[in-house]
Amino acid sequence: MAIGFDDLKIKYEEIADARKMSGLRVVLGAYPIPGPWRESCKGILHVKGLKYVPVRTGDPGAPDVALGMGGSQSQLIEWTGQASAPVMIWNDEKPRSGWVDQLNLAESLAPEPALVPAKVEDRALMFGLANELLGEHGLVWVKRLLMVHGPLNTLPADDPQRPFFTYLGEKYGYSPAAAERAALRIRDIVLAFDAQLSRQKARGSKYLIGDSLSALDIYWAACCAILAPLPPEQCPMADAFRGGAYGNDDPRIEAALSPALRAHRDFIYATHLELPIVF
Repeated sequence: MAIGFDDLKIKYEEIADARKMSGLRVVLGAYPIPGPWRESCKGILHVKGLKYVPVRTGDPGAPDVALGMGGSQSQLIEWTGQASAPVMIWNDEKPRSGWVDQLNLAESLAPEPALVPAKVEDRALMFGLANELLGEHGLVWVKRLLMVHGPLNTLPADDPQRPFFTYLGEKYGYSPAAAERAALRIRDIVLAFDAQLSRQKARGSKYLIGDSLSALDIYWAACCAILAPLPPEQCPMADAFRGGAYGNDDPRIEAALSPALRAHRDFIYATHLELPIVF
């Protein structure tokens, strides 16, 4: 059964209280939505067995925050210098708001199991492909152009939701041409992952890099939700986001998202991550 904003299972601390604590605190927001950056961070910490204090931020009525799009976050800005989640804070060290810094911190706090390959060639490939998912202008980044494409082309001018999508469109440079480029970019990224998975299977590996779990497997499993969320019994996300912001109606992307890639997502979740996903 899908859940709403009042059905959260995680106990979140407020920012003011979390700032007084030591140890590892992770600003996740508090939303029943499998945000790719958020679930990537949670997945890394789960595999590492790292305990942390989840921290709330933002108004549940502000879906731009839930999608990792910023919003009015004065307390978060004061603490971390920026307005998006997730953010990892270890003791009095600088907050880590980027996925590379978060992975590096997790690796230093819990070196085993290592999620960054030891071989330089594998390491370079892993970070390159991960950037295609999570980096600026990567899959998750440009998917936001497709999220606003439908509403801006179907909502009446006087619809109360339209200003929100207009704001996002202006923030991320939306135009019909930009949305078309985004769809083709996503297709090409998904095809690259399918090709990498095929190469790995041909050499007898179950994983995207090398012969064991890496951060890239976790990132793919988490990011796949933005195109094809897990079913409600495994991902009890808010109904309003399933099939809209989290889904895909472009046939070119659908064709690229092979059964093998979906099966790899399922394998990583079933073998290494937490099911059902907890919000």
